[in-house]
Amino acid sequence: MTAETDAVRGPLTGAPLRRRGEVLESAIYDAVLQQLTTDGYARLTMEGVAAAAQTGKAALYRRWSSKEQLVMDALQASLPPGGAAPDTGSLREDLLGVVAGLRAAMFSDVGAAVRAIMSELDHRRAHAFVEIVLERVVEPTTALIAEVLDRGTRRGEVRPGAVTPLVTDVVPALMLYRIKMCGGEAVQLDPEEIVDEVLLPIVRP
Repeated sequence: MTAETDAVRGPLTGAPLRRRGEVLESAIYDAVLQQLTTDGYARLTMEGVAAAAQTGKAALYRRWSSKEQLVMDALQASLPPGGAAPDTGSLREDLLGVVAGLRAAMFSDVGAAVRAIMSELDHRRAHAFVEIVLERVVEPTTALIAEVLDRGTRRGEVRPGAVTPLVTDVVPALMLYRIKMCGGEAVQLDPEEIVDEVLLPIVRP
């Protein structure tokens, strides 16, 4: 959309709102996330997104042929990049940092949009969206957990051989299960409980 310009009347002044490129795209993506969290995926429409973004429908249809593609691009653009693994010198503190970061992502604005999609769509229809979450959130998190546990192994805080793909999957799997199946709220995903009652007992010597 870098070459496209949007010009619609502002709701208060009546003056044209002229936006282009990333500014217009950002407004559209913000509108998508807002619509997902307030109305859900089924009720999201291209027309509704255009109205919320204060743009014309043509600006959307020039770029996206369907709301599925629009939502996928909005998620791709809005999910935060993965960060570095914490390194405090303490296995427990490092794991708490990783788990707290995952919980923050899950309960951010874009996380709320993802939860709305996952709670509403069956596995087949949600597959494309789940792939984005796996690539941008789950897999980076399991990599951080593996890195933290590997350092813990070298310090003698983790049992040799305990760091396996199954173990590194435990935290995101537990959190996604509670969100998807139990209607999980932030209080149900307490980092200290997850680390102290689940992960550390699995890996400690």
